[in-house]
Amino acid sequence: MFKSMKTGVLAAILISSAIYAHAQKKITEGSVTYTMDYALTAEQEPMAAQLPSETKVKFNGPISKIEIEQGPATISVFRDLASNTGLLLIDVPVAQWQYAVKQTKEDYDKANAASPKMSDFKATGEKKMIGSYNAEKYTYKDDKGGTYELWATNDVELPTGFSGQEFKDVKGTLLKFTRFQQGVKATLTVKGINEEKVGPLTLEVPKGYEVKTMEEIMALQRGGGE
Repeated sequence: MFKSMKTGVLAAILISSAIYAHAQKKITEGSVTYTMDYALTAEQEPMAAQLPSETKVKFNGPISKIEIEQGPATISVFRDLASNTGLLLIDVPVAQWQYAVKQTKEDYDKANAASPKMSDFKATGEKKMIGSYNAEKYTYKDDKGGTYELWATNDVELPTGFSGQEFKDVKGTLLKFTRFQQGVKATLTVKGINEEKVGPLTLEVPKGYEVKTMEEIMALQRGGGE
């Protein structure tokens, strides 16, 4: 009997250790893949075909990278999660364009000034599994009367600010949530979180890229540039 009890205690310790280790899993380099569902206004509907249904965010420490293919262009978006600054790289081989746009915190604030401000995050105690992660439901609201819910987990920890400053009051990694980006409402759901080698990420402008402002890029798209 003592032997079986000892075995049971050891098993319990091993299991609890495994759970504790999983709960404390911290990933500093890797990727997160999201599926994205949009709620577009009538004015936003023409851009529906250009919005991705899935996106992959690579990260190394506080810097993240998203790469988007749009027609002949490859657009790489780098963002420093700590300073809320960024870099946009635009490659259009057929036009021999290689442009870089530096983005400051003020640029981000201006772009999202009209978006609803999120607040009043409250844990509900409701739990469920999302993928392989234990998740808890939160409710929250915005300053325009909207109400929302999200699901977060403590099974894995991503770099601070990964999901955006508006969710800084949520304890845990967001697995499903709704946000506004430049006026577009989107619900993101984690499809996969992978710890993998990404390599160095930086906000330095690569050699060969011409630095332009966002206004100059918009002019080029309208045919008003070189």
